[in-house]
Amino acid sequence: MTRISRRAALRALSICMTSTLAFGAGSALAQDGPVKIGYAVARTGPNATGAGITTIPNYELWVDTVNKAGGLTMPDGSQRMIEVVEYDNRSANEDLVRSIERLATQDKVDLILPPWGTGGNLAIAPLMARFGYPQLAVTAVTDKAPDFAARWDRSFWMLGGGHDYAGGLVDVLTKARDAGTINNKVAVVSVADGFGIDLITGARPAFAEAGFELVYDKTYPLGTSDFAAIMSEAQGSGADSFVAFSYPPGSFGMTKTAQSMNYNPAVFYISVGGAFPIYPGVADGKAEGVMAIGGVDAESPAIQEYFTRHTAFVGSPPDSWASAITYASLEMLAQAIERVGLDHAALAEELSGGTFETVVGEVKLEDNQLRDLWWIGQWQGDAFRAIGPADKTGAATPIIPKPEW
Repeated sequence: MTRISRRAALRALSICMTSTLAFGAGSALAQDGPVKIGYAVARTGPNATGAGITTIPNYELWVDTVNKAGGLTMPDGSQRMIEVVEYDNRSANEDLVRSIERLATQDKVDLILPPWGTGGNLAIAPLMARFGYPQLAVTAVTDKAPDFAARWDRSFWMLGGGHDYAGGLVDVLTKARDAGTINNKVAVVSVADGFGIDLITGARPAFAEAGFELVYDKTYPLGTSDFAAIMSEAQGSGADSFVAFSYPPGSFGMTKTAQSMNYNPAVFYISVGGAFPIYPGVADGKAEGVMAIGGVDAESPAIQEYFTRHTAFVGSPPDSWASAITYASLEMLAQAIERVGLDHAALAEELSGGTFETVVGEVKLEDNQLRDLWWIGQWQGDAFRAIGPADKTGAATPIIPKPEW
């Protein structure tokens, strides 16, 4: 795949054209030329771990798959190769916004794919609307998705809201409490970012309504690396359930700290990063029973085939939450292009109202939102398996209490 840095921006066209021709592996370049697709995703900074596992590999896998098949299919049956223009947003919204502006006004790309993370997607939403590009906000968790979809009718919110994930977690914990497996006390921490704020805002009333007591409720700054004090206070709170609405650095740091201090709550729940394929290694091979946000139906043939292709191409499996949804969003985009072409208004209308076949099954958005989602999963054996909603096909039975580290 062609990748263009700031230093190579002036050489972008010639580089991309050359690489596209080589990438075609025998396919002739379409008469109308390649479809230019741009994105600005974090390759450096605190968001690089999430982007490097969930977003970038799926973009690269999709481009490789499409180009090896001859390119994107147009409504007239012709095919056009994909040419990529990429910038590193360095995990900074200022760089991200500048890069999106450059993609739209200087590179004049046909389509713009979204960055990784809730904060980044919220930062670019007004800009994407101003330039008229459809925005597939596939890694943004926000309870304001209905409002945003109404305000920016070419935006699509694919990962649900904080109250959805909080409610899914509370459902699992309520059943365990009612069975006498855990007490009604919860220790919760949240990252002071759009994602963490949305999750804790949804969780507080959900826990209260279900009769849980938040005996510890702590917010920590994005970029925190020392979690010793937080984990010590949670351990001393008397709660059987530890809940972290966290990004990967926090999810990993809190896991390692809990292990080092022999903190073994009956429920250990983290958020982004918990479903990553690297998590069992982070947990020193002791991930069994750890719960986290998201999940997949590990027995689905489509998911298994996607995992196999991803692993063969990238060298490692995808994560078991937003990776598959990211890839599904790209499949939706390709199918919409085949039906209506590259006109932004027509694409947005088709994405909003169409039905699509994807790795996560048949997808039809509701008011520009994907609602058929997994809210909570758990490491069981060698897979991160979805456990909620419990009545959704493919849901596994939760393991509570979690085995000790």
